Amino acid sequence: MHYAVHLLADVPAQTLPARSLMAFTLATHIILVPFGVALPLITLIMHGHALRRGDATALLLARRWSAVMAVQFAIGVVTGTVLSFEFGLLWPGMMGRWGDVFGIGFGVEAWAFFLEAVLIAIYLYGWRRLPARAHFLLGLPLPAAALLGAFGILAANSWMNTPQGFTLDSAGNPTDVHIWQAVFTPMFGPEYWHFVVAMLMTAGYVVAGVYATGWLRGRRDRYHRLGFTVPFTLAAVCTPVQFVLGDSIARQVFQKQPVKFAAMEIVWRTDTHMPEYLFGRLHDDGKVTGGIRIPQLDSILAGFRPDTRVTGLTSVAADERPTAAQATITHFAFDVMVGIGSLLLLLALWYGALWVWRRRLPASPWFFRGAACAGVASVAAVECGWITTEVGRQPWIVYQHMRVAEAVTTTRAPALWTMFGLVAAVYVFVFGSFLVVLLKMRSRWRLDDASAAGRGEQTPETGTPYGPRAALTPSGAPTGPGEDRS
Repeated sequence: MHYAVHLLADVPAQTLPARSLMAFTLATHIILVPFGVALPLITLIMHGHALRRGDATALLLARRWSAVMAVQFAIGVVTGTVLSFEFGLLWPGMMGRWGDVFGIGFGVEAWAFFLEAVLIAIYLYGWRRLPARAHFLLGLPLPAAALLGAFGILAANSWMNTPQGFTLDSAGNPTDVHIWQAVFTPMFGPEYWHFVVAMLMTAGYVVAGVYATGWLRGRRDRYHRLGFTVPFTLAAVCTPVQFVLGDSIARQVFQKQPVKFAAMEIVWRTDTHMPEYLFGRLHDDGKVTGGIRIPQLDSILAGFRPDTRVTGLTSVAADERPTAAQATITHFAFDVMVGIGSLLLLLALWYGALWVWRRRLPASPWFFRGAACAGVASVAAVECGWITTEVGRQPWIVYQHMRVAEAVTTTRAPALWTMFGLVAAVYVFVFGSFLVVLLKMRSRWRLDDASAAGRGEQTPETGTPYGPRAALTPSGAPTGPGEDRS
């Protein structure tokens, strides 16, 4: 309750339900984003490997992953559409004044969404209906369409953090908009690449985690080995890259948004030789309690020198900076994200060292336990990254140009709470249905695998990987080897 009071000081009553609803829908939607952005690439890597090596197991994995990709995309349609409506319903002040400046990002995302929908439909339809090479080539634009969608969203968000590309008239309204500048803001590059690599890592670790769990349960056939190795290798390669990108974006925040950086590191007063706090809580008087204090490290991390001057929260007026509660939330989220990233880096180095020196997977159950947990940890890190970005910018919805209180809807708080309840109920149903569909797909695939094993086949994929489907007998059994049951 104490934190809630400080978070909502001097803001309209409807701000809490509006923020809560937006946070809930964004936090749930972002769970699906890594798969929308990165799963097409992972699937096509497996598909290409299958065609190059004539590998039926790899082809089976690619087909099954493409089915999951399609189901995930359908769920993302629902959650993404809700988010689009919420921008206008919950934050009409921002959209009304600034929509002409940064709305191009949402336009790009919408076009990318429709393009990706068409490409997924073609890719799914092409199995067993198109020549192998043509089918694979038609799938190649899918990752580019997914990255284009991320481009649009990140362009809008980076503009909110470092707005530019306009001038203000006497009434404070934007005029003379320069689209190129509005899209490519100072924070766009660091945000975009940090986000994209995070999506590749998360999707890779989540998919690999499924097969790591199977390994721990004794399923150590080639199907599980290949299903683990390809996505985990991609994620492991991206992990050290993400560490470099994460360090780069932190320095960009230090330079372009010094007050947000102060919130991330709970720096109260501007000074040199600033200590680094691992966790810890900031109080209204600037005192930090709890956590681990490391002398001078914050200045060293910010500027490579202990005498680097770090801007504090008190460098601006109280109504132009995050509250102590918001700074603590930002700091905790940032530390959790960095902590998870560090653990994932150790896991990736473990994997890479054995692969380089001995050309084999680690044999330790502890490695596969870590791999099984890596997917959930990656999703948590993504959530923490967005908390850091959004809460650290408070009280601004458009940095230094519009406060959240100015943008929020005038709809009464009880109506917003009712809307929150309805959206939550819909999301429980939608995600519950998603889980049920995935579990049914898994059960069906296991039955197919067991049936193939009973026939003495390595996989349900027999005969040519492409071609007409076999006719079924009255009993439902295939009449030839070209059966398609996946």
